[in-house]
Amino acid sequence: MQKAIDHVLFPVPAADEGQELAQILTLLTEVTMALGQNQDLADVLDHCLQAIAHYLNVSFVRVWTFSHETNLLELQAIAGQHSYTEDFYSRIPLGISIIGHIAQTRQPYVTNTVAQDLILGGKEWVQREGFVAFAGYPLILDDRLIGVLALFNRQPFTQTMQSLLASLARTLAIAVDRLWARVELLSDREALLFQLASQMRNTLDLDTILGTAVTEIRRLLHIDRCHFLWCWSQATHPILAITHEAKVEELPSLLGECPEEQAISLGATILNLSPIRTNDVTTDMDLDSSVRQALLNLDITSQLLVPLETRSGQLGAIVCSHCSSRSWSDSEVELLQAVVDQLALAIDQAELYAQTRAAAAAAQTQANQLSEAIQNLKQTQTQLIQSEKMSSLGQMVAGIAHEINNPVNFITGNLSHASNYIQDILDILELYQQFYPEPAPEIQELAESLDLDFIATDLPKLLSSMRIGADRIRQIVLSLRNFSRLDEAEMKPVDVHEGIDSTLLILQSRLKPTSGKPGIQLNKEYGELPAIDCYPGQLNQVFMNVLANAIDALEEQPDPIITIHTELLQDQGTLGGLPGQPAVLISIQDNGPGMPEAVRTHLFDPFFTTKPIGKGTGLGLSISYQIVVEKHQGQFECRSEPGQGAEFRIVIPIAPPKATKAGRQEQGLYQ
Repeated sequence: MQKAIDHVLFPVPAADEGQELAQILTLLTEVTMALGQNQDLADVLDHCLQAIAHYLNVSFVRVWTFSHETNLLELQAIAGQHSYTEDFYSRIPLGISIIGHIAQTRQPYVTNTVAQDLILGGKEWVQREGFVAFAGYPLILDDRLIGVLALFNRQPFTQTMQSLLASLARTLAIAVDRLWARVELLSDREALLFQLASQMRNTLDLDTILGTAVTEIRRLLHIDRCHFLWCWSQATHPILAITHEAKVEELPSLLGECPEEQAISLGATILNLSPIRTNDVTTDMDLDSSVRQALLNLDITSQLLVPLETRSGQLGAIVCSHCSSRSWSDSEVELLQAVVDQLALAIDQAELYAQTRAAAAAAQTQANQLSEAIQNLKQTQTQLIQSEKMSSLGQMVAGIAHEINNPVNFITGNLSHASNYIQDILDILELYQQFYPEPAPEIQELAESLDLDFIATDLPKLLSSMRIGADRIRQIVLSLRNFSRLDEAEMKPVDVHEGIDSTLLILQSRLKPTSGKPGIQLNKEYGELPAIDCYPGQLNQVFMNVLANAIDALEEQPDPIITIHTELLQDQGTLGGLPGQPAVLISIQDNGPGMPEAVRTHLFDPFFTTKPIGKGTGLGLSISYQIVVEKHQGQFECRSEPGQGAEFRIVIPIAPPKATKAGRQEQGLYQ
């Protein structure tokens, strides 16, 4: 063997090359042993490359295999003292870098002067590590590209080493191809089991699983027919029914219930969980004559049957048949047994899944009912809180307005009489001054001390100012009554602008400048609006909540501005509402700090507030949303970005749909 290697692979060695040849022989032995082991591709190649790096004292050795799916060279193993990635990535296209060039040309590339090499000499890491030699060999088998073997070394590659490496490249190509073939052979069987297991995890649909099983078994075993049958034990005889089938096109279908004579014989075998393995029905003396005749009538010569039983006691079987004699191997029987075990597990899991789904559906129904009840309770609680709050506020406002109104009416009613009386007195005083120009000294002295002329001039103005003040008080009382609207629980046509102005009048003190805070500039952009059919008191409540929030947001703003814009929309559908319905748009916009989306999306949630504890309940905007959307079938939205202020857009239909109007009146929310 020594001479064969010396004369066939290498030139005749000199005396000082004996040690090198000894290492080569040891290397060949290691590689042969590695290729003979029953390991996966990565382990085999890693063992081979470690042997090459060790016995040839190579600093850098790698091997890539070619993937026809990706059309890329993929790194499989690496050995040596160094690991570099600058040029040699784990996945390399053909024609890219020296490795891709070797794969594309399918020609080896060997150089012992990498410093002067046009392809490798310019690489800093090659020069830095002191590499002087490079060898790259394509792995070719039957004109097919298998991969590339590449090596760097600090010593030149001798002719002996080059011949050895070329031989190793051919050996590695053969080994990789055989390993691929073995993996493909094993993967077909494993793939079927894996596919069944995956379908069990993903669908638990028995029809899909059984259909896939019979189809893949027939394809894998290259047989004429494969089917699945169920077996039910009856008092008189078993019943067999074929439910899933895979066959060649020209054969007749066997789907359906099996004949009675065949069911009796096969049923007894399935009930005993005994497999049937018939290579040739014409020569198998253990086969029942009726079954033999039934199989021959169906043009079946060989058959393999493996029964199954689930935990619940259901019986079935996988049946493989062929139209000619066939010797069923032990591995095929083992494969069918593994498939049967998977199918039994799939049936059990499908039953459990059905029971679980039924229980989950019942639990989900209860959870939905409970969630709906909680939501209704929460909404009812919110309504009760706000209803009580507005009822108390309305009663208080109405009481205050009534108590103020009585003395104001008294004052207003007497002011006219007082004005007349004083005017009469002034007229008489003027006549006295006319006819008695020389009054007594005491009268003259008192008139001068009282500045009688100024009093005569200023007193009518004082009475006029008192009248204006009384009228102002009456307007405030009227606004309080309009805002509370306790006597207006039904829908009625109202002027939206009147409700907004009443709300602004109540909030007037918060709009005026105070010590350390500038006043809020109010811009009114009122359009021509018709009267709208609504609940006036509740709509005023919406305006109060939105305007109060806007004022709160402007507390730290240097130049606060609130803009109120109203306009008539001919079609609410342009904003996503009811198509063909005219509506009124009320926009209340401020130039405050704005809010992020995370806050804006929760603005209308009950009890959600961004204000400090004690300054907000989180009910105002939630109630407002229900009033606008649910009670008036309108729209309520907020548009805001940080630093861009906020705009609340309220859309109220001029006339709500008749189908919902009566229901809302009966419901009487917040009344």
